[in-house]
Amino acid sequence: MTERPRIVPVILSGGSGTRLWPMSREERPKQFLALTDDLTMFQLTLERATDPARFAEPIVVANARHADLIEAQLGDRQAKILLEPLARNTAPAIALAAIAAGGGDAPLLVMPSDHVIVDVEAFDKAIDAALPLVERGWLVTFGITPNAPETGYGYIRIGEEISPGAHKVSRFVEKPDAATAAIMLASGDHVWNGGIFMFRADAFLRALAAHAPAMLAASQAAMDRAVQSGARVLPDLDSFAISPADSIDYAVMEKAERVAVVPVDMGWSDVGSWDALHTLGADEDGDAHHGDVIALDTSNCLIRSDGIQIAAVGVADLIIVASGDRVLILPRGQSQHVKRVVQAIKEKADLTKASD
Repeated sequence: MTERPRIVPVILSGGSGTRLWPMSREERPKQFLALTDDLTMFQLTLERATDPARFAEPIVVANARHADLIEAQLGDRQAKILLEPLARNTAPAIALAAIAAGGGDAPLLVMPSDHVIVDVEAFDKAIDAALPLVERGWLVTFGITPNAPETGYGYIRIGEEISPGAHKVSRFVEKPDAATAAIMLASGDHVWNGGIFMFRADAFLRALAAHAPAMLAASQAAMDRAVQSGARVLPDLDSFAISPADSIDYAVMEKAERVAVVPVDMGWSDVGSWDALHTLGADEDGDAHHGDVIALDTSNCLIRSDGIQIAAVGVADLIIVASGDRVLILPRGQSQHVKRVVQAIKEKADLTKASD
């Protein structure tokens, strides 16, 4: 009897995390911060795939500038670290990983490094449901059971069941407006597209060859000319730069024929804003405080510091975050505007440089 190949965890860690400024910055984005646990989000992602009988050594695909951070947070754990010479979105990143995994029948479990999964047991069961289809060459995505008509996520319409717990994808839906999201939530046959995938390495590379051949060629050339130093693999810059930049959803999943979805309710969050983090950690007063914080008569606030002491009295519905020499204050429910702050800081810095 042929031994079943172990699952290769592929950890995508290239995000810049600007939506959680000022704690998350380009040099240390949110996946390397301990926001919901004593471990960082990157370390928690690794923890979901530790059983050596089931999982092989992970492959981490990351920004080259974060190599030292990754090695420090790996600790004693062995991993192959693919350092992207420049960002080309998720499809080329996964292509590098599929090639690094040998391009054969090994199942790849692709996980962003900055997501929260509260119910890991439910996730494990979803992996079990996906695996029979993966072994037959299907491309599988994990659909998050929605609990609100969110407009910030893409959706997947669930089609016919093709194996226990797994369904054919009926269609992918772009981020909807509020009215459309409410209709999809009420229908009960839509799930959020959480960006977690599972497929054989060769199945993904075949799909790339069919739907994004230039991307596959550039990724293969970059790996053929890669330089290795210990656990670090540096794909060739000039070759990789030729690759089109595209997400796995647009490049492959929305075009391939054998695409399945496994719906799963596992307490998932992409922690995409300070409001999302508040929701995850709020106490009975609606407060979520962390660090050196003195809060008197506050309600529905997130107050967080990694250094200086913050004192707040009699305030409600605020987000207050202090990190290093930066402080952010804004109304709760408005944290999507943090990107505007980051952009304004960049513009101010550019003007300062220009005037020097």
